[in-house]
Amino acid sequence: MHDIRAIRANPEAFDAAMARRGLAPVAQTIRSRDNFHRGVLTLLQQDQARRNALSKQVGEGKRRGEDTSGLEAEAAALRVAMEEAETKAGEAAAEIRGLLESLPNILDADVPDGADETANVVIKQVGEPRDLGFQPRQHFELGEALGLMQFEQASKIAGARFTILRGALARLERALGQFMLDLHTREHGYEEVQVPLLVNDATMYGTGQLPKFAEDAFRTTDGRWLIPTSEVPLTNYARDEILADKQLPLRQTALSDCFRSEAGSAGRDTRGMLRQHQFRKVELVSICRPEESDAEHERMTVCAERVLELLGIPYRRMVLSAGDTGFGSTKTFDLEVWLPGQQMWREISSCSNCRDFQARRMNGRYRGADGKVGFVHTLNGSGVAVGRALIAVMENFQQADGSILIPEALWPFTGGMERIAAA
Repeated sequence: MHDIRAIRANPEAFDAAMARRGLAPVAQTIRSRDNFHRGVLTLLQQDQARRNALSKQVGEGKRRGEDTSGLEAEAAALRVAMEEAETKAGEAAAEIRGLLESLPNILDADVPDGADETANVVIKQVGEPRDLGFQPRQHFELGEALGLMQFEQASKIAGARFTILRGALARLERALGQFMLDLHTREHGYEEVQVPLLVNDATMYGTGQLPKFAEDAFRTTDGRWLIPTSEVPLTNYARDEILADKQLPLRQTALSDCFRSEAGSAGRDTRGMLRQHQFRKVELVSICRPEESDAEHERMTVCAERVLELLGIPYRRMVLSAGDTGFGSTKTFDLEVWLPGQQMWREISSCSNCRDFQARRMNGRYRGADGKVGFVHTLNGSGVAVGRALIAVMENFQQADGSILIPEALWPFTGGMERIAAA
């Protein structure tokens, strides 16, 4: 959500910021409705003052035995006019709010311009794509050959974009999640949290999923929503709260199932488990003071990178362009891993700084050391997507015979299992 005072003060700058997102000028429309709304509120205050005066005059006149019918008629007419004005004020306020909540966050100045992912910029690369010495297979080919990754059975049970993992692959997927949680809690200072997988409208609204992205989520028959990521419940910890200065920065992590309808992704990544309706992810969320959010963004991204470094998977960090940056983010770093089977870099983590955009929607605030109350800044990142990490391990550590070596960092979580091979 945007601060309307900033739009009033500098509409040209706001329109320029939205233009970077490919949006038409909207500041004057907002200002026009805002001026109307404030004008109606001013008139209401004046009418209320007049009505109070009339009430006093009527009372005094009746005590003196005077005819107050004219004053009473004026008061009655004023009451009707005020009711109409209140309706207009409410409608204008709702229209303004609707406009503001439909607009994306303002991008940082150093976010590269560009219409889509082709304008994303590589910041760094760690590790080189391996020459495996044979024709590498994609993860679904490896998994099916091992008899441990089943798509037809999953489709029979649930439909498209679901996967069943069995035996050693199921254990490896579990090990990846536990490894990430232990790393982020023991070494990176995040607090582990178990979150609800079902949330209400206000929670989805607070992080920006509603109303704009309702079609991307699953809704239950009782009106709750399956979370698209644990960012949603974790960030809403600050909703309608005033956090103490000593609580910040608040760093939380959760391993949860995530659910997405994948609206608009028809025909994309239909083979395998790259794009699923249900998947697991370790999420990182930070709630911090405004002056800390840039440093917190870098810190969070490094924490996600550490996962890939310990696994020994080549990766690169990207800064997303204006056209590829998400709705609520001011700046996003993507981490992409090399997948030998696809011969492509694929995204495995997104780390975003939302500044006070979500906090304004949630009314999430803090009381600083000076006693002043202000909006917190919120950040979120994948630390990392467990299913995609499984894919990356399978493809990068595959052997010519179809077996898969397990990175040493995972051995404590696999019961010592170092290799997955066909039975």
